[in-house]
Amino acid sequence: MDNITILAIETSCDETSAAVIRNGELLSNIVSSQIDIHTLYGGVVPEIASRNHLLSISRVTDKAMETSGVTFNDLNAVGVTYGPGLVGALLVGVSFAKALAYSLGVKLIGVNHMRGHISAAFLAGAKPPFICLVVSGGHTMIVKVKDYNTFELLGQTKDDAAGEAFDKVARVVGLGYPGGPKLDKLAEEGDDEYLSLPRAMLKEDNYDFSFSGIKSAVLNHINSAKMKGDTLDRAGVCASFRKCVCDILVQKTLRAAASHDLKNIAVCGGVACNMLLRRYLKEQCDLLGYKLTIPDNFLCSDNAGMIACSAHYQYLKGDCSGLDLNAAPSLSLN
Repeated sequence: MDNITILAIETSCDETSAAVIRNGELLSNIVSSQIDIHTLYGGVVPEIASRNHLLSISRVTDKAMETSGVTFNDLNAVGVTYGPGLVGALLVGVSFAKALAYSLGVKLIGVNHMRGHISAAFLAGAKPPFICLVVSGGHTMIVKVKDYNTFELLGQTKDDAAGEAFDKVARVVGLGYPGGPKLDKLAEEGDDEYLSLPRAMLKEDNYDFSFSGIKSAVLNHINSAKMKGDTLDRAGVCASFRKCVCDILVQKTLRAAASHDLKNIAVCGGVACNMLLRRYLKEQCDLLGYKLTIPDNFLCSDNAGMIACSAHYQYLKGDCSGLDLNAAPSLSLN
């Protein structure tokens, strides 16, 4: 197959994004963020996110096509995130993609958002098989990537996702939204031994995670300090919490790689932008002789480029969707 050209749409949360990929090469990747809007409310408001997707999707798609240098007549397929995510936001992207694919007479490819995050590693040069830590605001999981279309879920969070826990602690510390990046920045100034926090599920013989207890321990410390009138070392709290979460993420990922005899590791998702996580994993992989792949920050956060990459490999496999494709807000990886 020559010149396989796919337009992809991503609207699972609060980024409206469109990208074009040709033969596996990303030609454009346009993202319109709603961070400034949702900062006013301290977090993403689903209805507002959906409305803003409606306002932005045509403009963002046109920009992606213009930047790529291809025309709509060049397209072989339209890919779109159909889950997991916010149902209203997903419906905007799915409806737009279905209408566009139908009008152009091309294939429609429904893409799992989590497969998209993993596919960001392909764009960064990772080649299967490898162990992938997918860590974001809504999901935390360890996946064995067997090939470009085959994924085995080894473990996942039993409660809060790591990114969700970061955001909640950041909010209580008073950092506002988006909390994860702000907590990460402040943690650089703190003592990571300020608080002694439990490494939940770290010693258990599995690849699952639990972050709600760690988050609760931090919140209890903060509330106790306020009741006693003690001065709160915000940087120390952030540094201790970040170190605890990263310890668990890194050690479980390395354990999965060792037990499956794989020396290639990738990290994807928004929390892959965390500075300590990147440093810590790089240090450990260098010590063990493992190859580590972490996409650029832009490809770790929600974007249509990663969706386009997944759509490309699904197209090669013949994994396309019908026009009855619907949003699946609780879609699982497999």
